[in-house]
Amino acid sequence: MDQKAREKSGRQKLMESIIEAGSKAFSPDVPETSRAQATRDFDDLIERTKTLNVLGALNILVRPGHVPPWLRTRLMEKLTLVPLRPDGVRATLEFVFSVHPSSTVRVSEAAVPQKRGANITHEALTIASNLLSVPPASVTPETWYSAISPQLLVLLDGGEGPELVKAASYVIGFGILGRKTSGAPGTAGWKYFAEPMLNYIKPPPGFSNEVGTEPDEIVDLSKQRILVQHNELVTALRRLHSLVASHPNPGLCKRLLAPLILPLWALASWPEAQPAAAEPVCSSALELLKTYLMLTPSPELVLVLAQNLGYIGGHNKRTPEWVYKVARDGQVQIVDARPRLTNKSDRACRFTLENIDRKTTKLLDLITSTLSDADISTSFLELLKRWLASNHNPKRSGIIVKQGNDKEEDPVAKLTEVKTLQAMMERFPEKLATQPKHILDLVSQILAGPGDSPDGDDEVIGVALSLLNMVVTVPGFQKARVEPVVLALIESSLDKLSKGSTDLSRTANNLRLLLLYRDEIDGDSSTATTTLPTDRQVEDRKTYALAISYITQPDSPAPVRSEGLNLIATLITSHSPVLDIPGILVLLSSLISDADEYIYLRIIKLYALLANKHPRSVTRELTDHFVDAKEMHPLDARLRFGEALLQVIQRLGETFTGDLATEVGNALLSVAGRRGRRPKTEAKRLREQRLQEQRNREAAEAWGGEVPDMSDPMTEEERVRNELLERIVEGWDESKRGMEDVRVRASALSVLGAAIEVNVAGLGQRLVTNAVDLCVAVLQLEREVEKGILRRAAVLFVMSFVRALEEARQKGRALGSGFGKEAQEDVMRTLRYVAETDNDGLVVQHAKDVVESLENWQVVKLLPAESSQQSALGEGLTKLAGLEVDPERSAALQEASLPRPKIEEVE
Repeated sequence: MDQKAREKSGRQKLMESIIEAGSKAFSPDVPETSRAQATRDFDDLIERTKTLNVLGALNILVRPGHVPPWLRTRLMEKLTLVPLRPDGVRATLEFVFSVHPSSTVRVSEAAVPQKRGANITHEALTIASNLLSVPPASVTPETWYSAISPQLLVLLDGGEGPELVKAASYVIGFGILGRKTSGAPGTAGWKYFAEPMLNYIKPPPGFSNEVGTEPDEIVDLSKQRILVQHNELVTALRRLHSLVASHPNPGLCKRLLAPLILPLWALASWPEAQPAAAEPVCSSALELLKTYLMLTPSPELVLVLAQNLGYIGGHNKRTPEWVYKVARDGQVQIVDARPRLTNKSDRACRFTLENIDRKTTKLLDLITSTLSDADISTSFLELLKRWLASNHNPKRSGIIVKQGNDKEEDPVAKLTEVKTLQAMMERFPEKLATQPKHILDLVSQILAGPGDSPDGDDEVIGVALSLLNMVVTVPGFQKARVEPVVLALIESSLDKLSKGSTDLSRTANNLRLLLLYRDEIDGDSSTATTTLPTDRQVEDRKTYALAISYITQPDSPAPVRSEGLNLIATLITSHSPVLDIPGILVLLSSLISDADEYIYLRIIKLYALLANKHPRSVTRELTDHFVDAKEMHPLDARLRFGEALLQVIQRLGETFTGDLATEVGNALLSVAGRRGRRPKTEAKRLREQRLQEQRNREAAEAWGGEVPDMSDPMTEEERVRNELLERIVEGWDESKRGMEDVRVRASALSVLGAAIEVNVAGLGQRLVTNAVDLCVAVLQLEREVEKGILRRAAVLFVMSFVRALEEARQKGRALGSGFGKEAQEDVMRTLRYVAETDNDGLVVQHAKDVVESLENWQVVKLLPAESSQQSALGEGLTKLAGLEVDPERSAALQEASLPRPKIEEVE
């Protein structure tokens, strides 16, 4: 007790000292002669106090009413500058995560601040990111980001736990680099967060790293100057990988990795990497390169890698300013290459045939693991066209391939392209044939040349015949899918070649016969041709397969999984017929339990998109998972299903009616009621409780008595507050008594309230009446402290019901059910009682608001409907108590409404 009293008095004394020092420094009554010294004393008090203590004290003092306004402004300024301290970023994160209500989710953690990142929720992370991302007005961006950058980058190293890695990635990725004002190249945010990683992987021109150099150190000019040490390169790669893998933004990933493609390739394909560099350097670079290839599967990128198989560093390919080099201990460094430019023998050894073969194999492994078959085929065609352009003779007019430029070609690059082409044809011919149309177009152009081919064209024709054989022999090939013009051109060219005297004549003749009788080999294909998929279906199937692979691969980083979800969203938006709706629903239901907020928030949006075209399937699927009759889902997953169901119902709008609305409404009522039983969950809870009791007994035996409390000492006020939190959180989990969790019941009432507002008529009179009765019963009977969130949901449901009635009245819509006088009095009496006696402040405030709204509605409903008012106002006032306000218009209206008099001539 003495310790707690000392803690309480310590915090109170600190706040009193801050108020006293601040009053002496900033009070308007203090003379100017003593203000300067008092200001220095105040600053010294803040600086010498521990960061967490300063945060706790200032957070209380800046609340309205605690200190005068002139002092509150100064304290707020000091509070915003806390992250500039050496430990300010970490302390700010700890403070936000420990005090934010959403961060406490378990009883054992309710009273203990989580200093290693446990239970970091999305809401708390957003607040922390806002505090750290935007510099205050009193500090320049240069000063702010230069101070917090080292602290956040250290968290990316992973030494403080994986949760803080995600927290730092969120702050850097979303808060700083995700903003145009701080994340664009040239801004302070980019300078202090992106460049420290990028520059140590790919040094810019004029890069100088003087860290660790002594002033009197002797520099040996005969040796290469080390620009980046091994440990600096490893740190940069590790931090970049942590940021990319933890951040789900594909756009930021592309911006960070696009300048590093060739350096990452050089490190990922390092020949015979020793253990010192294999894991920290080569593996990290390979993972980053794979991530970028998955996000940007372009043929141009494969072409760049094929042309630069032997890249080892620098910005200039022929005369690199710096290169990657392995030290004697196997560590990779970046060294200045300029002193070694005259050593031709050393440069020549970089491009041996053995190295080219080895790197070609690694390139094929890379594209096989990251690109789809269609992307591989497209990349192959681009390489082939480039090779044909380099071998093209101007006299031939058959090959329609344009050369991009007339610059002098690098012979090594040309050799690597040929090696890559050859390796791709040998390794996966079936992948290259996934785009037969493009290949056959190219083959027809090659073979359409004159019969007397000049010297050197046999190699080109041989490649064309190999490609034709590869396409024709693929199972499922059908001549009917080939354009008649292209097919006729190929057949005539083969017939012409088969009559020649070259070595290719026999091959051409065999292909001519194979093409002639190809359809007969697979039997009658007349039925198959009628069910051939369209080009769009083929592309959509490839996109769907790629998206599923991105999502389901266990080692897919966050941006790749996010890109997979984006691909599925694209297919849903375009109403692609290749989508397997039951399969998509199963996939989404399995992913919604993901701990990553970015993933399950996207899943919820995908449910809403699917509901546009498949409302019944999606709504029933979400309802079944939310009810969870088989008790298969954890609490978090059920709440997320409820959130998804809420968005789907809101998107359906007035179409949410009929049997579907009744079915969903009854299911939500059953969950929100008190009679839900969950025996499996109760049994599981009892097993966990027995296991925890056994652990406590073992711990007590090990300590020889009661286990001591290792947490920080608390004040009496904190102890009472935490005991209340423990009681509330423990009361939420009703599974120990086999009942439904209070949080799920509150969620069900919230979703039902949204359905009432969307289309009260679609739910039916009986269901709405039962729902109102349930809310009244909750407010009358379930008065416990831990049931506060349930009573809030019940009060807000009544508000939603009143809004729905008023909207229907304004639109002149008949609901088939009403809110009778007796029911109104019952609800009003209950709400007034709750507003006076409830122990939850939010429930009291909500009840008062609803009572006021009900009273106003009772008055407003006596007026005519809005539609009739608008029509009357639109026609204008014509009479007022017998007085003609507009006689001309009144007469006109009477003439229009009454039959006009007729004058008849009577004989």
